[in-house]
Amino acid sequence: MKNYAFYVYITTNPAQTVLYTGMTNDLVRRLAEHYESRGQVDKFAGKYFCYRLVYWEFHQYVRHAIEREKEIKGWRRAKKVALIESINPTWELLNAAIQP
Repeated sequence: MKNYAFYVYITTNPAQTVLYTGMTNDLVRRLAEHYESRGQVDKFAGKYFCYRLVYWEFHQYVRHAIEREKEIKGWRRAKKVALIESINPTWELLNAAIQP
């Protein structure tokens, strides 16, 4: 039986003024895409330079990951900040922690 991996994640810009919530099955690739899209105004993460990973969680099933992403996207910023700080109180850059 194949194991699946899906990730819900939150990135921010260097000034930590913007939060981006997303879902992917390849977090390393997706973070690279965010980094490469810096300055591209047609993409939210690119327009606001949201490439700094500050939170992520694993899901085995895509449906659960999609539901969780939608849930978090519906939250106000304060609740997202509380979620980030529950595992990453200093907003440490987590990109290197998920590299292969």
